Amino acid sequence: MEQLILGLIDYFKQFSYWGVILALSVEIIPAELVLPLVGYWVYQGDMIFWLALAAGSIGGVTGPLTLYALGRYGGRPLIKKYGKYLFISEKSLNSAERFFEKYGAGVAFFARFIPGIRTVISIPCGMAKMNVWKFMIYTYLAMFPITFFYVYIGFHFGAEWEHALPFLKQYLQPLMILCILCLAAYILFKYYRNKTIKK
Repeated sequence: MEQLILGLIDYFKQFSYWGVILALSVEIIPAELVLPLVGYWVYQGDMIFWLALAAGSIGGVTGPLTLYALGRYGGRPLIKKYGKYLFISEKSLNSAERFFEKYGAGVAFFARFIPGIRTVISIPCGMAKMNVWKFMIYTYLAMFPITFFYVYIGFHFGAEWEHALPFLKQYLQPLMILCILCLAAYILFKYYRNKTIKK
């Protein structure tokens, strides 16, 4: 399966930076594979780092935007019927929906750093008809540092870019913990603010 996905990514390369955006717009293609490979293309001199970063960040928004649109215009019935083709289970959708209902629009940013939630969170954002511009801005702000990190690591490893994924897994866990702590701080802030308003 991984080789098939890599073949698809390589096919998109012929479209240069647009190809990076297109590859990331297909939600079944993991960014964890696309972006380190893009970093390798930068290493080869086929792409310019900052343009690759811009394309990766934009693609990091267009992908979630498709799921947002599915949630907004198709709702739960459509997701239940066709979600399996996007590897979205009803269980993960339920978790993301509860997460959104509990913590509000800010999860469009923070949830991007939480495994198991980051992809699916776009759907409840759409179902709740969250402002699309706010959704795009929050998603972009989350995806920019992630894209930078992945592309830079792919560039750093160069011809051995395949080793980037194990390296990323090693260092992403502390980053995830930091983001979860930020999320907890956001939740506490929102809780106490609401409590103050009710008084």
